[in-house]
Amino acid sequence: MKLGFLAISVAALTISACDKGSADGAGGSAQPAGASAAPAASIAAAPAKPKGYKTVVDVAVGSPDHTTLVAALKAADLVGPLDSPGGVYTIFAPTNVAFDKLPKGTVEGLLAPDKKAELTKILKHHAAVPMLQASAMKDGETLAMSDGTKVTFHVKDGKVMVDAATIVASYPAANGIVHVVDAVILPPS
Repeated sequence: MKLGFLAISVAALTISACDKGSADGAGGSAQPAGASAAPAASIAAAPAKPKGYKTVVDVAVGSPDHTTLVAALKAADLVGPLDSPGGVYTIFAPTNVAFDKLPKGTVEGLLAPDKKAELTKILKHHAAVPMLQASAMKDGETLAMSDGTKVTFHVKDGKVMVDAATIVASYPAANGIVHVVDAVILPPS
């Protein structure tokens, strides 16, 4: 039981950690998951997933509509934290079509190694702790995201939007829930 709580705590801290020593000296920017050796080592040492256990990462990997998201998670070194057993994540997962709506060259540019910090911040703006069902999202409420900023929910005629992205489907996972969205949710400038 203590190990499970530790794994949850380490995963939550890793995904929501802030980089207080960023290159520009500004505190509060998102920290790449691989920047802290202790949490990453703890997550790597987590027990193997039981057979049939699907994490939020497994849900994304199993979807042909989320190959861009999976590539971005790998480039930002966020697969490990989100794949850890025992998490309680809410993930807003843009589809490939959602990424295609961005200006031409944006995705390719963000996948470049020198843009890892920017990519990580954007991806962390799509993740939150704890798990939140779409039915619990109320019009005008906000949710603190792992990058330290917030999103606002808009509910009208049975549709739930997260900022300007609409939730088109939701898939439960053993360590959270994946809400498929039709747009990339960009953090405030």
